[in-house]
Amino acid sequence: MVCALGAAVCFGTATVLQAMAAREAADVGGGGDTALLLRALRQWRYLAGLGLDGLGFLLQIAALRSLPIYAVAAALAASLAVTAVVAAHLLRVRLSGVEWGAVAVVCAGLAMLGLASGPEGHSSGSAALKYAMPAVALGVLLVGAVGGRLRRRNRALLLGLGAGCGFGVVEVAVRLIDGLTPTALFTNPATYALLIGGGAAFLLLTSALQRGSVTTATAGMVIGETIGPAAVGVVWLGDRTREGMAWPAVVGFAVAVAGALALARFGEAPAEQSLTEQPQRKEAGTAKP
Repeated sequence: MVCALGAAVCFGTATVLQAMAAREAADVGGGGDTALLLRALRQWRYLAGLGLDGLGFLLQIAALRSLPIYAVAAALAASLAVTAVVAAHLLRVRLSGVEWGAVAVVCAGLAMLGLASGPEGHSSGSAALKYAMPAVALGVLLVGAVGGRLRRRNRALLLGLGAGCGFGVVEVAVRLIDGLTPTALFTNPATYALLIGGGAAFLLLTSALQRGSVTTATAGMVIGETIGPAAVGVVWLGDRTREGMAWPAVVGFAVAVAGALALARFGEAPAEQSLTEQPQRKEAGTAKP
């Protein structure tokens, strides 16, 4: 569980550092997305965020090799709580009482999961499941093609849900890879599912955050990356809880995910400037986008 929580801390902190770097890069000069990215890459905060993302991914893999998928998925969703707390400190984002309560709820849910979760399932997955995962990953790409044509709110929800399913494919695929030799990797369909699913998830999430509501997209992503993979782990990979701790695990999982959904607006760390703009919008009678 330490690796899963470490991954959540890395991902949540990286989000805030990259947001700070992107804001500083935007203040330096204009230009398109490519110019902004190049300036951001010269910021130490952005590079530190990328490093934390890489470390978080390694910790995620280590956690998935030793814990049930449902526990890791809930812990990764908790990265939103980390983002909220770090953003409150570094970006001076004001958290409401409800949001602080949601952070506490996430922590309580993860504590219940930590006490109730058993070791990872011993099943390596059937051949059918290994071949089904690349098909699901390709389906995520299809979701992106369809979702891009929908209206703003529906588009953000579908793309976010598709991104979550892509990240869920990565979670399951890690468990289906039973060898790290080149031959074992290249002949295992799960390897290609991991690559396609991860790439598709990042593309869909980026599109969802740029072209729709951050809150809606992140909520869809949390649902997609937690419920489905957890079910696969329990039904097909043999994930179980400790003896007599099934209900605490179910409650802890639900509580942690619900708390993460309440913090969905932190799927993309808000800028400090938004705090000063909000009263002006209210006075002008316009709605916050």
